[in-house]
Amino acid sequence: MRRVVAILLALALAVVLFVVALVAWQVTRTSAPVGIHKIQHVVIIMQENRSFDEFFGTYPGADGLPRKNGQFTVCVPDPRAHRCQRPYHDTTADNGGGNHVFSDVARVENHGKMDGFIAVAETEPRNCGAVVHPKCKSSGPPDVMGYHDGRDLPNYWAYAKNFVLQDHMFQNVSSWSFPGHLAMVSGWSATCKRKDVSMSCANDPVLDPAASFAKQKKGRLNFAWTDLTYLLHRGHVSWKYYVDPQTPFIWNTLPYATDVHMDGQTGNIQSISHFYADARAGHLPQVSWIIGNDPYNDHPPSPISKGQSNITLQINTIMRSPAWNNTAILLAWDDWGGFYDHVIPPKVDGNGYGFRVPALVISPYARRGFIDHQTLSFDAYLKFIEDDFLGGRRLDPKKDGRPDRRPDVRENAGILGTLDKDFDFQQAPRKAFLLPTNPKTDLRITALAKPAP
Repeated sequence: MRRVVAILLALALAVVLFVVALVAWQVTRTSAPVGIHKIQHVVIIMQENRSFDEFFGTYPGADGLPRKNGQFTVCVPDPRAHRCQRPYHDTTADNGGGNHVFSDVARVENHGKMDGFIAVAETEPRNCGAVVHPKCKSSGPPDVMGYHDGRDLPNYWAYAKNFVLQDHMFQNVSSWSFPGHLAMVSGWSATCKRKDVSMSCANDPVLDPAASFAKQKKGRLNFAWTDLTYLLHRGHVSWKYYVDPQTPFIWNTLPYATDVHMDGQTGNIQSISHFYADARAGHLPQVSWIIGNDPYNDHPPSPISKGQSNITLQINTIMRSPAWNNTAILLAWDDWGGFYDHVIPPKVDGNGYGFRVPALVISPYARRGFIDHQTLSFDAYLKFIEDDFLGGRRLDPKKDGRPDRRPDVRENAGILGTLDKDFDFQQAPRKAFLLPTNPKTDLRITALAKPAP
């Protein structure tokens, strides 16, 4: 009798656990924001190395450069000049920026004073893209304190006025481009000891530039931890990673990802020309990344006028495509590039967040002229995709079937906002908002943009 009772109790418990699991699964499946599935295409466009205050610090209504009675209240010490420098309107298209690797962050933040930008920028010659050469030495006002406005960036500002500007978008990792691009596709930055072995990967927000370039040269780069394509492939969600083959690995990360190779998805990594062809033919996948290269990605010292023109061409192409009525374009810059920003980044773990970067949401369902003040990071992009296409499934090593040693599930951070607040899914899809690809600006190009000798 006792045995029968035990069996019945076990069966009852199993039923209860099944029901609980089923309910939990259904909650996950139904907890996605109402209307989110009207978005059938998510296009992430990644630009380079700009801070929020540099591009939108004077944008009306945004959390921009602090002012009182029309005057900037911040003045950052300049150790070389023995004075401080206030923000100034910079009409230079080819800014140099400043140093911005992991080891620079603490000195820039300076215990919350946010006053180390110039001091750090002056420790080395200007960072001129992939090279440093004599022509890149600082002269005149430190350009990390320069800002641009609607006269310089008319199209970027027009997108903000007509769609959504996110003024608290923080880079995932307190570091440079390489960790930022890894986080954009996987939510993590790490170093792996063994090829294709996810549990051999250890947390690494630094990714030392010299060591990383040496590994790439020796053919030893390998990102073995789980990235978003792993979930997309298993969820039968189409994706492509549009990037030109000559783009440096620090921006072009997925070709080195274990998941992409093991799942036979390397064919999804295609050139930018394929993006234009796919968009015009109505063949955009459900999830796309577009990764720019110099001189069209805003990376110092490439002229931001070229970057703005290139982005406008890409957005116009999507708006003219059959997919526009159900597309969300998520435009962001990967790191702060050494440029001034006044907001202290919140810390969710040992990796970040990093400094604020510009970010825009462009969609026929985007709220018009909305400024999103939520705390966001690129994790919010992953979360939006997971909610829209994967029923809320997360990059969680304990549940996704491919464990790794990431310290946390970033999409679940309590401080992280959600992109659904940037949309009005009750409105009729808005018509295309086409802009000239070469708008008139007051920008000028200096010698910084010229190639190294």
